[in-house]
Formats: sequence, structure tokens, C-alpha cells
Amino acid sequence: MTEKNPYLQELGQFLRARRGELSPDDLGLPVAHDATRRTSGLRRQEVADGVAISQDYYARIEQGRLAPSEPVLEAIAHFLRLTPDQRDYLEGLAQRAERRTPPRPRPKLVRPQLQRLLDQLTDTPAIIVGKYLDILAWNPLAAALLVDLDSMAPHERNYVRMVFTDPRVQDLYYDWEAMARSSVATLRMQAADNPHDPRLAALVGELALVSPHFRHWWADHKVARPDFGTKTIRHPELGDLTLDWDAFGYVGDPDQQLVLWSAPKGTSSHDKLRILASWSAPATERHEARTDDREPRA
Repeated sequence: MTEKNPYLQELGQFLRARRGELSPDDLGLPVAHDATRRTSGLRRQEVADGVAISQDYYARIEQGRLAPSEPVLEAIAHFLRLTPDQRDYLEGLAQRAERRTPPRPRPKLVRPQLQRLLDQLTDTPAIIVGKYLDILAWNPLAAALLVDLDSMAPHERNYVRMVFTDPRVQDLYYDWEAMARSSVATLRMQAADNPHDPRLAALVGELALVSPHFRHWWADHKVARPDFGTKTIRHPELGDLTLDWDAFGYVGDPDQQLVLWSAPKGTSSHDKLRILASWSAPATERHEARTDDREPRA
């Protein structure tokens, strides 16, 4: 029996999911209203006709049995109205389908110099996330803003896992569903490197068991690569903080990103960050700050 290519399988499943989201009306196609139409989305034949390939050819692509040529893949992406992130995901899968074995995972290491940089960002919450949104490093202000990361076991420090299993993290966000959907789409995008990675399979399997929401959204095959945004965090002691966040890639390891939170000066969120920074500063620094603030004796 020929071994199935995991990248082609994921490519086919992804195309099926996108096909199911479109209707003939969306594309201005004529609809034959007959009793044989059981699908709410497009039929394979409609996609094949729109791309000018045979139905059998397109069926083999969706079944993970055939790697489409670059022009065919581009035509399918255009016909299904894929977003730029979805196109990148699709093209990445097609390119990796040529590999015989999955790439070896990179070690989850953060250089000491990067940890030192995080520690020096005393007024800016900062974390470093790795493959599959593992939280690899953080500064005290990030832990004070989000959750006490130091008290968590290493395998628990995964952002997607925290979003779906940790009530403290779930309570942080007013729009938890948007946050959770985004984390799933980001995880799916990263999974393109190796969709059958045992570590990914373990994480997905765990979350699928404990969360019906995760099961449903993972099956949607939505992908995204967000690198900035704005979030309102409901801190248990300081109340609401509306923060901008930005992610920066690390040249030394493409799987690692530095994520920073900030707020404009003069806003209540900026003031609350300063309060939080004073709470999370080491005791020696707090003592020195109080000493510096004293009036000099005559």
C-alpha cells in the first residue's frame, strides 16, 4: 500500500472546508434546484468547471492523492476566493508535499540574551512564543498581566491550551470566542510545517477531548497569521486594560516571536500598566524607588 502524504491530505481537507463555505450564489453561478443537491456548499464539479479541469482530477486533489501543479493551485485559490493567509497556507502545504519525511522539530530554547532583554523591559509586558504557541519565556510584567506563568508546569505553558483549559485566562477576555478562534486559526497555520507532528497531534487531541468549541473550529480548517492587534483585558485587580499588541519574528529561530503589549500615554490603560509594573518589580527595586522618592534631610 502506498503511504499517504500528510501534506496532500491536509491540502485536500482544507480545500473541502473552503468549498463548503461557498454557494453558487456567492460566485454568481447558475443553480440547479433539484432533489439531488445535498451539499450546502459548492459541488466538486462546480469547482472543477470553474478551474477548467476534470472532476476526477479535482476529486483526486481533495482526496489527497494528487499534488496539483502551480497554475492549477493558483486557479483553485482564485476561484475559492482564498485570503492571502489562506493562499500562503495552501502553497506551503503543496511545497512541503514533495518532502519524503517531515522536518525535524527545532529545539525549544531561548537564548539567555533574549531572556535578559525581556527582564529589562520593566514597563512593557513581553513574552516569547515558539512553535504551536508554546510560551518559552516572559518577563514579570507579562505574568502579572496574564497569569502566573512561573507556577505552571512547562507543558501547561501553551497559549492555545491556556485559552481553552485555564479559567483564569478565559476570564481575562471579554470576547473570548474571537480570541479562541484566532488562536486555533494561528495554530492551524503553523501546523502546515508538519501536520502529523506527534507533539501537535497530542495538543490537538487533548483540546478536542476537553472542548467542543475547539473540535468544531479545528475542523473548520481556518488559518490566520496575525502579527498585531488590540485586546481588552479584564484584569482581576485593575479592571479593564485596552492594549495594543505586536509580534516580531526572531531571525535566529523563525519559530520564535517576541510579543509586546503597550498602551498610549495619557490613557487609563497606560497608567494601569505602570501600577502593575510597580507591583511586579522585585522587592529590592521597590525599596530603592521608595528611598529615591524621600525628601533629603537638611
